[in-house]
Amino acid sequence: MQATALVPSSAHLALPFFDAAHRDIAARLPDWANAQRVDEADDRAACRDWVKRLGDGGWLRYGVAAAHGGALAQLDSRALVVLRETLAFYSPLADFAFAMQGLGSGAISLGGTPAQQAAYLPAVASGQKIAAFALSEPDAGSDVAAMQTVAACADDSRPAGQNHSNSSLWRLNGTKTWISNGGIADFYCVFAKTDPQAGARGITAFIVDKGAPGLDDSAHIHVMAPHPLATLRLTDCQVSGDAPLGEVNGGFKLAMQTLDIFRASVAGAALGMARRALAEAIDHARQRKMFGQTLADFQLTQAKLGEMAALIDAGALLTYRAAWMRDTGHGTMKERSVAAAMAKMTATENAQRVIDMALQMHGGLGVQVGTKVESLYRDIRSLRIYEGATEVQQLIIGKASLT
Repeated sequence: MQATALVPSSAHLALPFFDAAHRDIAARLPDWANAQRVDEADDRAACRDWVKRLGDGGWLRYGVAAAHGGALAQLDSRALVVLRETLAFYSPLADFAFAMQGLGSGAISLGGTPAQQAAYLPAVASGQKIAAFALSEPDAGSDVAAMQTVAACADDSRPAGQNHSNSSLWRLNGTKTWISNGGIADFYCVFAKTDPQAGARGITAFIVDKGAPGLDDSAHIHVMAPHPLATLRLTDCQVSGDAPLGEVNGGFKLAMQTLDIFRASVAGAALGMARRALAEAIDHARQRKMFGQTLADFQLTQAKLGEMAALIDAGALLTYRAAWMRDTGHGTMKERSVAAAMAKMTATENAQRVIDMALQMHGGLGVQVGTKVESLYRDIRSLRIYEGATEVQQLIIGKASLT
C-alpha cells in the first residue's frame, strides 16, 4: 500500500449515532493506516502482514469483547463500521484482514464456552491467530439449510438428532468453499449438519484447528480482487468432543447472529471504497486539463460529483442507523434485521455506481492496471454478493414490507 495525501471525511462522526469511543477511532486510525507500507502483490503474505500490524496497533481488539482482550465492553457494530470504512478507504485488503478476524471468531464470541473463548479470542485480538468462518458450500450459499457437510459423533449408535454433547470425538465430512482466509487461518468455525433431516434446525458449529486430521485447506481460489480464499475438504476430519460451539443443532441461529453483527460493517467497507473513489475523482477533476480549463470546471463533471456524494451519504445514513439500532437494541429484532439489510443493499449498490462513475471520469486512466479507481472497481464487486447477496437483502426487506 502506498501513502496517499487524500484523507476520509470525518464530518459524519458529529451525527448522534456515534459517541466518544467511535470518534476516537476515527481520529487515530487515518494516520496509522496511511503510515503502513504493505506490499500487497502476494495477497496471502500481505494478509498475514496486515493481521500482524493490525494486532500490534491494537485495532483487532475491537473485534472481541473486553473480557477477552478487546477494546470495548461488547462487540460494537458502530466501531466496526468506523474501522472498516476507514481501512477500506486506504486498503480494501487491510479491511478484509480486520473484518475476518471478527467474523471468523464471532461464533466463539457469541456461543463459545469460557474455555473456548480463553483459548482463541485473546489470540485473535492480538493477531497471533488468524480466524475463518466456514459456512458456504458449492450448493449452499444463500440457502444455508441446503448444506451437505455432516458431523457425526464417534458413537454412531446414537441416531441423528439425539444429544451428542458428551461425545469424545466428532468426524466431519463435506466441502466448504469461498472461505475467506482459507489456507492461512489457524482455525475455522465450521458449520455442519448434526441432524441431516432437520434442515436449518440440525446445524452445529465446530472449531476446527488447522492441521486437524482430515482437513485439507490447500485448494486456493483466485478472484478478480485478490484476497485469500480457499475450498476446504473435510474427510473424516476428527475434532474433539469440546469442539462444538454453542448448543448442538443450534448452529444456524449462531451463524445468523454472527452475520447480523457484521452485516452493517460490510456496508461500512463499501462506504470507505466509495469515499476513496469520490476523493480520487475530485482530485483528478481538479488537475485534468481539457479545452483550456480543468475537468472540474465542466457542469457535467460537477453534476456527476454531486450525484456521487449524494449516493454515498444515502448509504451512510442507512448504515449508521443500522449499526446504532443493533448496538442500542432500538426496535424489534425484525426491524433491526431489515435496517441492516437496507444498509448492506444500499451502501454496496451505491458504492458500485460511485466507483463506476469515478472510473469513467478518469477516462483511459481508469482502466489502467495499477490506478486506484481500477483496483476499487474490482474490489467493490464482491461486496454485493458476500454475507447476503443484494437479492437476499431485497427479499428480507420486501417480506417485511408485506407484514
